[in-house]
Amino acid sequence: MHLNRITISSQEFPTRDFYPFNLSILQNTDSISFTRPVTFFVGENGTGKSTLLKAICRRCHIHIWEDTEHNRYQYNSYEDELYKYIEIDWVNGSVPGTFFASQIFQDFARFLDEWACASPGILPYFGGNSLLAQSHGQSLLAFFKARYKIKGLYFLDEPETALSPKSQIKLLQILKNNSKAGQAQFIISTHSPILLAFPEATIYSFDKTSVETISYKDTEMYHLYKDFINNPEEYLEKL
Repeated sequence: MHLNRITISSQEFPTRDFYPFNLSILQNTDSISFTRPVTFFVGENGTGKSTLLKAICRRCHIHIWEDTEHNRYQYNSYEDELYKYIEIDWVNGSVPGTFFASQIFQDFARFLDEWACASPGILPYFGGNSLLAQSHGQSLLAFFKARYKIKGLYFLDEPETALSPKSQIKLLQILKNNSKAGQAQFIISTHSPILLAFPEATIYSFDKTSVETISYKDTEMYHLYKDFINNPEEYLEKL
């Protein structure tokens, strides 16, 4: 374990009118503890789980490789400020890590290719080959297998959006191997009932008035997928 707890200083929020500071769940949650090597954030879209995940990552001084040079029609000046109101409690001091999200992985892969042109020796840290020269799923698994062997704190934002069910099971094996080794700690935002099945993980629900733990079989994802697979006709009739 590397990260022990985060504390959210909601009383110091600069506003309560704009996202993400207007989310009642962030206003009502004082702290979140991390007692196991794998922790999941679950909840509906817009509940703030991915926003909090990214804010914790920034507060831990872990760089997010994303291309931000784009024009925006509307811009919320508060959207990336949440990290300033989070306190970090480390177990034995800070550690390095990475942030993964499928929508920014191509930016990272491109940055890595440019980096490797000047320093090819960097590639073994990320699978040994150019991530751009592989299929999307293959490049992700190559990255996960190589990077998560290194001691660190790893954030994943809905990795299932880029992985087939079979590849999600392979990711489970990667999480198991590296969390057992005591080197890696994972915090993952997900909608995947496959990933949520990871044994002995802590699952935090963002569908309550404050962030609370929930068991795997009590999650909405588990019930929805199970009910749909058992009786898809019932759901399709409602369309």
